[in-house]
Amino acid sequence: MNTASQTSTSTMSYSDNRPGFFARAEGWLDERGKGAWIAAMVLGFIFVWPVGLALLAYMIWSKRMFSKSCSKRSHRHAARHMGASSGNSAFDAYKTETLRRLEEEQSNFEAFLERLRDAKDKAEFDQFMDDRATKTPEQKDDDAASEPA
Repeated sequence: MNTASQTSTSTMSYSDNRPGFFARAEGWLDERGKGAWIAAMVLGFIFVWPVGLALLAYMIWSKRMFSKSCSKRSHRHAARHMGASSGNSAFDAYKTETLRRLEEEQSNFEAFLERLRDAKDKAEFDQFMDDRATKTPEQKDDDAASEPA
């Protein structure tokens, strides 16, 4: 197993326990209500218009623009995605096994890609060495003369 897959699995376990920046920002805005979302969107349009546009699209897509309260939905959403038990032990076991299997498949795929890159690099190097070995002495002299000193 390479270090990249070790890092990604250790990062995965850390991120399961603590929400990311966007989840924390979303929770912070939800606690302050719809006015905070509108203020963030307006400031986004003023300073960096794509950010304002992205916030507007997100607010419409998540139905934050038309809901009575943002905070009620955010608590349900956070509890569901923070690794909380669903209350169904069979489903939780299935979910755990599926996530483990997916992580294993990901590490196997990353190892395959690494072997593929190594094989391609070796083939390119072998081709270079074959081309270099088959050059005539005149071609080598021409190449040496054309290279800057």
